[in-house]
Amino acid sequence: MRSTQALLAETDFPSLHRDHLTTLQVNLGYVCNLQCQHCHVNAGPKRVESMQPETIDAVLAYLERWRVPELDLTGGAPELNPHFRDLVEQARQLGCRIIDRCNLTVLEEPGQERTAEFLVSHGVRIVASLPCYLKENVDRQRGRGVYEASLRVLRGLNELGYGQPGGDLVLDLVYNPQGPELPPPQGPLERDYKRYLEETHGVRFNNLLTLANMPINRFGGMLLATNAFGEYMATLRGAHRDENLRSVMCRSMLSVDWQGYVYDCDFNQMLSMPMSGCGAPVHLTDLMETPLAGLPIAVAGHCYGCTAGQGSSCGGAL
Repeated sequence: MRSTQALLAETDFPSLHRDHLTTLQVNLGYVCNLQCQHCHVNAGPKRVESMQPETIDAVLAYLERWRVPELDLTGGAPELNPHFRDLVEQARQLGCRIIDRCNLTVLEEPGQERTAEFLVSHGVRIVASLPCYLKENVDRQRGRGVYEASLRVLRGLNELGYGQPGGDLVLDLVYNPQGPELPPPQGPLERDYKRYLEETHGVRFNNLLTLANMPINRFGGMLLATNAFGEYMATLRGAHRDENLRSVMCRSMLSVDWQGYVYDCDFNQMLSMPMSGCGAPVHLTDLMETPLAGLPIAVAGHCYGCTAGQGSSCGGAL
């Protein structure tokens, strides 16, 4: 697979600086039961990288030291890390809100039969990928049978109380485009999702988050292979909006890889882009006494993916 990293390095993207830290986003490893076309992590069943207990301890120490209110767990499939439950339990004891970025189908994997009940018991917010509400589009992007498995899991989560109006168990879905185009407006698409999924499949959820595809790793390689990279980058740059710079996720989020090294965002992590001014990645343990507010953020061409159009972040449109 060809890399887009060298093509993204030189950029005229505006400079950014960090604000107050509200979220620690932790990648628990690249092991996943799926291998999706759009995955910017290159996760899959053959990956072996997985966060170890000493790094879990460093994450918990950082959460406690800086009183970070939110822990956002991602992967791969974060639930496949053998220390996933220990981390959730201890972070909840520290008072953290927990987000589990779940691919849904992992909850049907052997050994995961009680994971949904565990998430309920700790009030974990589930952010689940469902890149379309139509079967053929989901299976094309994520693999045959993924759509039906996702619906089974969603119905099971609804039965446990997730996604119900007025309830405390939040279930959000994530949409990303099938190809090299920007997501449509989030509000109208959410209404379409809700109407179709409830009327056709009896599935409910709280919010739809629309994410732009990043021109890196697996998706970036596809762009290069189809000679669409330049056109997609022109689309992102042409749709840039300065007002989105105020809300980009890198200003309030710190990304941690499975080894404990930190980056300004998950996408910079996947490009091995260290924090601005650092010649190499910095470990979380080296930041225990370092306030982040005001520090510069490392930027490159892919950053236009977050500021194009309605904007895009791990929390959806900006």
